[in-house]
Amino acid sequence: MVDRPPNLAPSPDLTALAERIHSVRSRIQAAARRARRDPAEIRLIAVSKGQPAAAIQKAISDGLREFGENYLEEALPKIQLLSPAVTWHMIGHVQGRKAKATAEFFPWVHSVDSVALARRLSRFAVEAGKTIQVLLECNLSGEATKSGWSAADPSAWESLWPLWREILPLPGLSVVGLMTMAPYSDDPETSRPIFRSLKRLQAAARKFVPGSDWTELSMGMSDDFEPAVEEGATMVRIGRAVFGARP
Repeated sequence: MVDRPPNLAPSPDLTALAERIHSVRSRIQAAARRARRDPAEIRLIAVSKGQPAAAIQKAISDGLREFGENYLEEALPKIQLLSPAVTWHMIGHVQGRKAKATAEFFPWVHSVDSVALARRLSRFAVEAGKTIQVLLECNLSGEATKSGWSAADPSAWESLWPLWREILPLPGLSVVGLMTMAPYSDDPETSRPIFRSLKRLQAAARKFVPGSDWTELSMGMSDDFEPAVEEGATMVRIGRAVFGARP
């Protein structure tokens, strides 16, 4: 745990934050309407990785309440310092040795990628008297650099079902959906097939892994959140388009 909390002093580069938040929300709403969806179905998770607490505090004052962090050590001082009304989402890879603190401080974990991790989070959530909302991270691109359940080949999806059935009954966990990351590209349309695949995987999970309604789809980032919304995202994880470039 980091001993010194981040500085909450005002920062002059935050003056455009409210405008960026408004722009992102407007784009989410427009994408939802194009897909004939209710914009209220989509939650904006502001990715605060690499941002000082001052930026998060300003975002809170501008109406944001859900923030995503990738690294436990960076997140802990922010969590301890900022408003208890904030909901924190762990969106980065969780190492087994960090599962205890993750279970204690994060009510949402988007990046469960193994039965072993799920069991550790379950154990520590029960010890803490909590229930964590979890999403199963799926690697739909086949990139070796990405974490997640291997799901690029739909013909192999059936191998996931018995593993996921082990996770659903674990105490202290509520499996609510799936998460993915598309490969980086300058063209957001190249992400669309990945998002469509996650939507199809969600439908298959509902059929073959009963016990969850698999409601949540966490997909879409600053460069591709509009096609993600059009393809069914219920959560978009947006950093740069909200906060601007990281310091």
